[in-house]
Amino acid sequence: MVALALCLVISARAAALKAGVFEPPRQAPELSLRGSDGGELKLSRYRGKVVLLGFGFTNCADVCPVTLAVLASARKNLGEAAKDVQVVYVTVDPERDDAARMRNYLAHFDASFIGGTGTPAQLEAVRKSYGVHANKLASATGNAIDHSSSIYLIDREGKLRAMMPYGKSAGDYVHDVKVLLQK
Repeated sequence: MVALALCLVISARAAALKAGVFEPPRQAPELSLRGSDGGELKLSRYRGKVVLLGFGFTNCADVCPVTLAVLASARKNLGEAAKDVQVVYVTVDPERDDAARMRNYLAHFDASFIGGTGTPAQLEAVRKSYGVHANKLASATGNAIDHSSSIYLIDREGKLRAMMPYGKSAGDYVHDVKVLLQK
């Protein structure tokens, strides 16, 4: 009996997410944007898959390329399970990031990644629904945008389950995605 209880405790710890969890999970706010694949980008389109949702822009020199490289590595490390995962990356720079530019940029990391763009008002509404900030900064190049850098983990049913902060490893994403794929 003690051995069974110990196994259950160990199993529960192994299944715990490494990202910060939303407790209780809630439905992820829907979005309706132009997808980099030419279609309408809606989260409901990916029901049955785990969605990793991030916000960034193609001219980002620091955080965005690192985040996308980590997500690409995680997806590769998932092997066959990667077919049940969709990375969605929504721009915070609608003036420069049209669907074609996002498609080309994201393809450098993983051709399966889908970008989302739209009007400034559409994108502001999406950011607001997720609590994401994005502010243009005065710089010599005019390219700088300070923005939230966490990735939202959305389960197969479309519920917000967790938020992974910037700087986590591909292994952390693999762990959490595998936990969510089992649910």
